[in-house]
Amino acid sequence: MPKEEMIGSNRMLAPCASELSDGQVVRAVVAGNSDLFEELIKRHQKPLVNFLYRMVGDLDLALDMAQDVFTKAFVALKRYDERFRFTTWLYRIASNNAIDHLRRHRPVTVSLDQPLPGGDGEMTLEMPSRSATPAQELEFRETARRLSEAVKALPPAYRQLILLRHVQHLRYDEIAEVSGLPLGTVKNRIFRARALLRRLLDGEEEGEPRAAASLEAGRRGGNAPRCIGRRASRRRQ
Repeated sequence: MPKEEMIGSNRMLAPCASELSDGQVVRAVVAGNSDLFEELIKRHQKPLVNFLYRMVGDLDLALDMAQDVFTKAFVALKRYDERFRFTTWLYRIASNNAIDHLRRHRPVTVSLDQPLPGGDGEMTLEMPSRSATPAQELEFRETARRLSEAVKALPPAYRQLILLRHVQHLRYDEIAEVSGLPLGTVKNRIFRARALLRRLLDGEEEGEPRAAASLEAGRRGGNAPRCIGRRASRRRQ
């Protein structure tokens, strides 16, 4: 099919496809309308790349991994269980890819279930909110920068859970499905990850890398790349 004709075909599909739920689109793709998979890519590409970028810390690698995730999802689509949200299933593939990469390139020697000293059972992660005055906005940016650096310093498995919970806003049961961990383990590790984050933010952990952007700023477009769609589109051609 000529490129111009293919683009025109996608434009005709878009208005109808945009009204369908993820599950309906999946069923249509499995039934033979493979062009509709583009609708799933369009919906989930940016947040997926954002998640992968924050996991691996490299934009080009995150774009490549997102392409691989969508390819794996397309191939395995017939095995998708509609009892779970499509995003839960998609992020399980993405999380596995990211964790596998980080284990190969940055082996983790920290025990994820070892008790952290100083935990009081009430530790929570407080995400910064936007402020009205310039001084408060500056304080927000500095807090957000330090938070993002602390997240990058977490062991990959902790980082995965924090991002799924506080950036992707998945429920605990969905995180358990994504990570393949028991629900109790998920809650326990998120607690420990928050406690470790608090220690990093309080400066108790020395020698940790410090350079990145905030979790929330990426969701607002402050640090996340804005050419994701075009870049990934070129890679698919």
